[in-house]
Amino acid sequence: MRNMFKVPDLRNKILFTLMIIAIYRFGAHVPVPGIDLDQLQLLREQARGGGVIQLLGLFSGGALTNFAVFALGIMPYITASIIMQVLTVVIPRLEQWQQQGAIGQRKITQWTRYLTIGIAVLQATSFTFIFSSGGGGFVPGDDLNLLPNWSIPRVMLIVFTMTAGTALIMWMGENISQRGIGNGMSLIIFASVVSSFPAQGDQIRLEAGWGMLAVVVVILIGILAAIVFVEQGQRRIPVQFAKRVVGRRQYGGQNTYIPLKLNQSGVIPVIFASSVLYLPIMGAQVLPASGWGESVQRWIENNLIQPDNIFYVVVFGLMIIGFAYFYTSITFDPAKQADTLRKQGGFIPGIRPGPQTERHLAKILSRIVLPGALFIAVVALVPDILLANILPGDQAQFAFGGISLLIAVGVSLETMKQIDSQLMMRNYEGFLKT
Repeated sequence: MRNMFKVPDLRNKILFTLMIIAIYRFGAHVPVPGIDLDQLQLLREQARGGGVIQLLGLFSGGALTNFAVFALGIMPYITASIIMQVLTVVIPRLEQWQQQGAIGQRKITQWTRYLTIGIAVLQATSFTFIFSSGGGGFVPGDDLNLLPNWSIPRVMLIVFTMTAGTALIMWMGENISQRGIGNGMSLIIFASVVSSFPAQGDQIRLEAGWGMLAVVVVILIGILAAIVFVEQGQRRIPVQFAKRVVGRRQYGGQNTYIPLKLNQSGVIPVIFASSVLYLPIMGAQVLPASGWGESVQRWIENNLIQPDNIFYVVVFGLMIIGFAYFYTSITFDPAKQADTLRKQGGFIPGIRPGPQTERHLAKILSRIVLPGALFIAVVALVPDILLANILPGDQAQFAFGGISLLIAVGVSLETMKQIDSQLMMRNYEGFLKT
């Protein structure tokens, strides 16, 4: 920790990142203009009973129950990123942009921003109408009305403010990635998730006592150790480079390896799967409050929110595994890796360069992706099931669940690795030991 702040450049990056996170947390408590603050307090009290709003508020760090400027959180950007990555496989033009390097990536990022603004407008409009008409099934009761003086200009002001808040979050995340330390979007999600830990821990203490809180903490420490152990695991594929003589100099001949992590995709599959699960929950709230609309809302609340429901476990687990394979295929291409090795004069001992190297890498990758995907699926689901059965009520299920732990530990490790690499470049001893 002392070495981190010895380096002026690294110290400035860390302080800049902390400043942006502090601004984000401040904006999560500033209500949008034009709402009834007494009704807002009623929303907070009703939301403590769990349900849909507790799940939706996980990635906003409580900003949704505050109906704050940052109420939408980072979810519109994540949803837009998922859509763009799926469209990249389908639309040839986007695939061409992806292959153009930095220039194409800037174009994709720009269109992701446009799509984020469009999704934010839709979500802000939905939330505004839902919370001005009794809560729309988000919270218990039907007496919630955040806009007693309803008018078109006031609704437009609220929608514009929440959309601008999403755009500001997106800008802050990109600035952290460029000028700070770590991945900006991931750190914003990390700040949202971790911010709810103290209050949820105190809630467990009040309802179940210090003994139950100690049991929960011990379980979480064990899960945390398992996550760190698997996140650090990797398969090292040995690589040798042929010797070349250029003039009087000899190049190459060294031995190295390709590190393939057991969990190649990190926490991205959990975030993506949560985003996809978020969509039907959001869509159900705009359905009619009676008749078939009420039946759909009740079915979704009983099957897509309850962590010990078998349908939720199967669907969410399969989505995590599917996104793990999908994201790994995007981030690591065996054909491109084999071609790069061939051009650099490298080869895997016992494997011919070219197609055989590609098949060898693909075979190894397919073997390690499955256990990594199964692990993150188990960690995301099992703690929720355990806590839902040992805790009184469901107040702590989303704060202390596997999703929160995976995001918190995964983002922390990635950020620590970046700090560690910065320190190692300057001959300081880093955090991580190998």
